[in-house]
Amino acid sequence: MKVSRSGYYKWVNRKPSKREQRRKWLKTRIQHHFYRLQKRPGSPVITAVLRDEDGCNVSSKTVSRLMKEMGLKSITVRKYKATTNSKHNMPVHDNVLDRQFKVSAPNKVWVTDITYVATNEGWLYLASVMDLYSRKIVGWSTGARMTRELVVDALDQAYKRQKPATGLIHHSDRGSQYASEVYQKKLEAYGMKGSMSRKGNCYDNACIESFHSTLKKELVYQTKFRTREQATNELYSYIEFYYNRVRPHSTLGYKTPHRFEQMYHQKLSA
Repeated sequence: MKVSRSGYYKWVNRKPSKREQRRKWLKTRIQHHFYRLQKRPGSPVITAVLRDEDGCNVSSKTVSRLMKEMGLKSITVRKYKATTNSKHNMPVHDNVLDRQFKVSAPNKVWVTDITYVATNEGWLYLASVMDLYSRKIVGWSTGARMTRELVVDALDQAYKRQKPATGLIHHSDRGSQYASEVYQKKLEAYGMKGSMSRKGNCYDNACIESFHSTLKKELVYQTKFRTREQATNELYSYIEFYYNRVRPHSTLGYKTPHRFEQMYHQKLSA
């Protein structure tokens, strides 16, 4: 190949350039965060985590290119099915929230909704309560039927955990479970102010619907649940540990809901 012996050994023993070292390190950290976050995030989330946790100034375009080279692709997929039944004659609240999704403190506004999970035993329904400030799921409940007891259990759990002051705004859709007399009396007992989405307008409750969409893409559509009990256990792990404490949230500056709430209380104490 017309290469001198000395030139060959110089090439063999050369040290990697700074650019090559950085590229190798980046690929290692990208792979680490991708699998730590259970293969769920795409390049924007990985980029934010690299900047926040590793102090790395890197563009999303570079991360996307390196992920593609390594064959790292988010496992999430999209599906949708409506569950709300608002065809009833029960009283409903005005839309007090009115899409004011930016909140100044925890336990000022909660949003709620119901979704579904397929198992070999049949549907499992999930009722969730989200704190709009931190996007933290503060209460949730599962059941084989979409009943008012399901949503009451989720609300009770949220109230016992957070102990909010009187005047909290509670926003839901116009579903019969939330409009029921039992549920409305519970809101009154807890000193909460009711708010409901306008009829047929999913954007009025966009934050909790976004959470359920994320839950479906990152967990439900990736798993075949044999039983409702297995699904409930997986939901517990996802909500309490992964979503609330590990998964970075873009709306929170890529902090986790738990950390974002912590930061508020630390700032308040200071």
